[in-house]
Amino acid sequence: MYLDFVKYFFKANNAHSIHSPFVFEFFNKVFKDKSIVPCSRFIEAERLRLMSSHKTIERKDFGAGIKKNTPQKISSLAKTSLKSKKWSQFLYRIVKFYDYKTIIELGTSFGITTAYLAKTNPHAEIYTFEGCPETLKIAKETFHNLEIQNVNCVEGNIDLTLGDTLKKIKKIDIAFFDANHREEPTLRYFETCLSLKSENSCFIFDDIYWSEEMKSAWKAIINHSEVTISIDLFFVGLVFFRKGIEKQHFVLK
Repeated sequence: MYLDFVKYFFKANNAHSIHSPFVFEFFNKVFKDKSIVPCSRFIEAERLRLMSSHKTIERKDFGAGIKKNTPQKISSLAKTSLKSKKWSQFLYRIVKFYDYKTIIELGTSFGITTAYLAKTNPHAEIYTFEGCPETLKIAKETFHNLEIQNVNCVEGNIDLTLGDTLKKIKKIDIAFFDANHREEPTLRYFETCLSLKSENSCFIFDDIYWSEEMKSAWKAIINHSEVTISIDLFFVGLVFFRKGIEKQHFVLK
């Protein structure tokens, strides 16, 4: 991953090299936005609570990375599995800027990122998917403590729950893929969600350089015929489906 970052660093460009008006606006008004997120203080207090917890849970994992069905400290999981404040707030900003209303999150964890998504708009509707019952129980405590009521929690193996849940949804404004970090499931979830995307939708993929499988999945996604704009930020990758423009890929820092 270190070598991948070195390659990314020397390849990545700044605003001066962006010739797409849409991406230029995204870069300056979303990615580089440093304004204070109003709900941050309360959500970060919840993060700190989780990182200080001495409790353990029986972690059931359907994806890649964690040994299955083994006791895990909540504090350890919070430190390693939660998206950082920077990237959680980035997701908040992109949802806020484009006024996204229907949000899909694959991989709830303890609900910190979900909370940022939910706080963008009380009328937004978030569907968050989590395979581990004990993990989702902690996430629901997070939502309760933050008085969040616009999150629909879907428990169970995403392979089984995603299709049925999407039947209840008319369209996906934004989807955040942070569940199974393997190539085949990532591509399958992507294809499943494609049926509900619109021209203005955005799909965000976490850890696109996490493994050879994720790098391969990301390459397939940006080359997909439906994708017109793709943005590599190293830690996350974004794809858009804007019509009437030439297919473009950007590596930004």
